[in-house]
Amino acid sequence: MRLRYRQQVTAAGVSVVALALTLGACSSSSSSSASGGSSASGGASSSSGGGSNLSGTLNGSGSTFQLTFQQEAIAAFKSVQPNLTVNYGGGGSGKGRTDLAAGTVNFAGSDSPIPSKEASSFTGKTILYFPVIVGPITMAYNLSGVSNLKLSPATIAGIFSGKIKTWNDPAIKADNSGASLPSTPITLAVRSDSSGTTQNFTEFLVEAAPSAWTLGSSSTIKWPSSARAASGNPGVAQVVKSTPGAIGYVDYSTAKASGLTFASVKNKDGSFIAPSPESATAAADSVAVKPDLTFAAVWQGGATAYPITYQSWDLVNAKQPTAADAANLKAYLGYLLGDGQKLLPQIGLAPLPSSLDQKAVAQLDKITS
Repeated sequence: MRLRYRQQVTAAGVSVVALALTLGACSSSSSSSASGGSSASGGASSSSGGGSNLSGTLNGSGSTFQLTFQQEAIAAFKSVQPNLTVNYGGGGSGKGRTDLAAGTVNFAGSDSPIPSKEASSFTGKTILYFPVIVGPITMAYNLSGVSNLKLSPATIAGIFSGKIKTWNDPAIKADNSGASLPSTPITLAVRSDSSGTTQNFTEFLVEAAPSAWTLGSSSTIKWPSSARAASGNPGVAQVVKSTPGAIGYVDYSTAKASGLTFASVKNKDGSFIAPSPESATAAADSVAVKPDLTFAAVWQGGATAYPITYQSWDLVNAKQPTAADAANLKAYLGYLLGDGQKLLPQIGLAPLPSSLDQKAVAQLDKITS
């Protein structure tokens, strides 16, 4: 199924202040009853965070790819529902899923569907997937004097498997004809936590360079022993920024905010494409979406498609403990799928395809108590 993106819209007259919110330490994440409020449902009211007089607290954790978006959206949502508090802590997609399975959060940010090895944790529960963002994973690097690096999938596989050890390796030279490349040793910057970014990056390598990549695809990988591991996209970005010769996989929004340089990557059609919201849009334009709204945006065709584009969902239990919990979740998720989408271009991310967004809004009605 081909999906066409809605036009990117800049939120007018709204100044959004990013909030540094952390996940509360409470063991229960239930919301208080809404006094005189009505449940937000599918359609226009849900997509704008509708439902009057909602109150209580929603807690979420997980994907650091979502972190900036969640912070921006939480701040803006406060003007829509001033009595409904939303907290979102990062920690990686794996942590979000673990917290959701344990019932300590109302929703989990995850850049990949629940892996089969985690399925038993959700036995007896129906989990709904609400896609909220797509964006590129950059090949961010720190190499003085080199500003227009190009990398093919096989070369990236060689670098991250530890087989390509210096920046003047013949494979990198072959991707960068005529460029002056130093003999600087390569330092790998990777994730230490269970990460959807890792899952999608390694899925790209499995799909794009199957003969060169032998470490598989998972939210955790046994990297070469010389790799420097850090928690979250911001942690990997910091390793790259502070380490001459480093290269790491970092989501575009974080890489831009950290002032990092990143490579163009050879795509399925044979073109070297730089990561951007536009090239992510091109990649997501032809994804196949399953009935549960899961899909994979990596290694999609298209002359201008960036090949390491990924996606992120907010996962929730279809059955909530109270009507207030259900109403609050519908309101916040509806906001993320509605006016919240207008925030994405400002932080280097692309809105969802409109047809997918509409399917996600319609799915809000499946959240019940």
